[in-house]
Amino acid sequence: MKATSRRNTATTFTHQIDIRQHHLTIDEGIDHGGEDEGPSPQELLAAALASCTAVTMEMYAKHKGWELGPVEVQCEYTPAERGCPTKFKLALRLPPGLSDEQIERLGVIAAKCPVHRTLDGEVMFDERIEIVSPAAA
Repeated sequence: MKATSRRNTATTFTHQIDIRQHHLTIDEGIDHGGEDEGPSPQELLAAALASCTAVTMEMYAKHKGWELGPVEVQCEYTPAERGCPTKFKLALRLPPGLSDEQIERLGVIAAKCPVHRTLDGEVMFDERIEIVSPAAA
């Protein structure tokens, strides 16, 4: 998996993100000196966890042959501060009509989504700096 971020030099913090054939815009909000052209990188992190959790539950339900209906996952994210860990608060909103067993299994499987496991596990970084000339227009 790969994502590439390219700065838009006409604005302060706006970047264009390329992921496969998809293009996203990220920026910081006005209150953080940006132009609010898109969600912030940290908001995308919360979105990644919320959407991965929802898709994981949906895939599990499909595998089990359950008719799941509408699902919503809300993620509130509080970045780490001195002496306090990073906090993610998830609300899994499921439709009525599911059995207690289904609800319990979906709750267990939600915590097994790949983004959740990544955030919960050990992470390693391999960083390097490359000096490149700007592309010719």
